[in-house]
Amino acid sequence: MSELVTGEAVALELRAARLPSRALAVIIDLAAAFGVYIAVSVALFAAAGSLDGAAQAAISVATFVLVLVGGPIAVETLSHGRSLGKLACGLRVVRDDGGPIRFRHALVRGAMGVIEILGTAGVVACIASLVSARGRRLGDVFAGTLVVRERIPVARTAYVPPPPPWLMGRFAELDLSGVPDGLWLAIRQYLTRMGQLDPQVGWSMAARLAADLAACTGAAAPQGVPPAAYLAAVVHERQARDARKAFGAVPGYGVPGSVPGYGVPGAVSIGSPVPGGAGQVPPGAFAPPSGQPTYQPAQPSYGPSAAEPPGAAPQDVPPKTGFAPPA
Repeated sequence: MSELVTGEAVALELRAARLPSRALAVIIDLAAAFGVYIAVSVALFAAAGSLDGAAQAAISVATFVLVLVGGPIAVETLSHGRSLGKLACGLRVVRDDGGPIRFRHALVRGAMGVIEILGTAGVVACIASLVSARGRRLGDVFAGTLVVRERIPVARTAYVPPPPPWLMGRFAELDLSGVPDGLWLAIRQYLTRMGQLDPQVGWSMAARLAADLAACTGAAAPQGVPPAAYLAAVVHERQARDARKAFGAVPGYGVPGSVPGYGVPGAVSIGSPVPGGAGQVPPGAFAPPSGQPTYQPAQPSYGPSAAEPPGAAPQDVPPKTGFAPPA
């Protein structure tokens, strides 16, 4: 990343283009420019075949300057820094303050490009780009410009598995204001990768994270709940609160199977494909490893009973301190 400061003193984080992508863009631009140059030269020589050699040489030089020098300058000026090669590689020329370039910037870049690209077969431009911290050639230094990447690959968002249905709503009254962002990040990273960890290592890591989370919330983790399930339930509660703050109350949100999508119990079951092709929820994601005692829910009646209609809220469960079900 390259930090640019605009005229309004606003810092912009832009990713500077490096030598490989810039070299590919220059090759595409030169191939297109030479193709146009050859076509124009053939047409002019065919039309001016009766002229003497001096006139033909003058026409050849003028065509070279107009097509191979003036052409890139005009294209970068009219397209605000996007030539054919840069457009294909997802690059763009901008000023040092992040704004679009103008004719004077393109003129200086084009004039220096004749020397460092055409005159030396690109050797000077490559050396200058490798030496520069932001990958700039001499034309960029004199013009006060920078080539940045416009198309940045988006990182794939890791999937956080939903908690078991019997833990839904159990942490609605838990105070999460004291949990630092670093701990949330560590919990999320664990939940997204717990299927790749050794069972014993994953169990001990979940136990440590659950203890840290309980210390930050001021309420002990419930007995008989696997640490991974406890972490997933608390993360889901935080996501539900953030969703309510951003979008307001969503009817039916949090009821198993009511809203298809991310983080809603019932929407993605254990072993089923995850939306977006992120794989599958591991069948033993919340199960203890071999050698550990089998954990059962401390309050198995936290879900609707068989006699209750689907989506009904439990009424017969005595609240636990710090982990009371929602009213």
